[in-house]
Amino acid sequence: MNMMLFMLMLSVSLSIILTTLNFWLAQMNPDSEKLSPYECGFDPLGSARLPFSIRFFLIAILFLLFDLEIALLLPLPWALQLQSPLYTFTWTSTIILLLTLGLVYEWTQGGLEWAE
Repeated sequence: MNMMLFMLMLSVSLSIILTTLNFWLAQMNPDSEKLSPYECGFDPLGSARLPFSIRFFLIAILFLLFDLEIALLLPLPWALQLQSPLYTFTWTSTIILLLTLGLVYEWTQGGLEWAE
């Protein structure tokens, strides 16, 4: 019981000391760079109605799509050890085929060409 009380007192006192040191040693004079919002390279004081390139949006969507594909295919080695590996392989092939057809369609429509 004394050991638990000692550990509790130690952890509480250590927490109080560290919190006090944080308030005492923290930098309290932030400069203008730290106070300004970061807007991904855009000027935060300019117009908010600048034209946004749809190509950036398209690349982000494609990245998310293929990131999702990787997340769906990661458990595949373990799924092949299930009772019906043919069923798992069929669904995996279907997912890959659909994503490949979508990529081919996007490519043929010219959505991946950056320069116009």
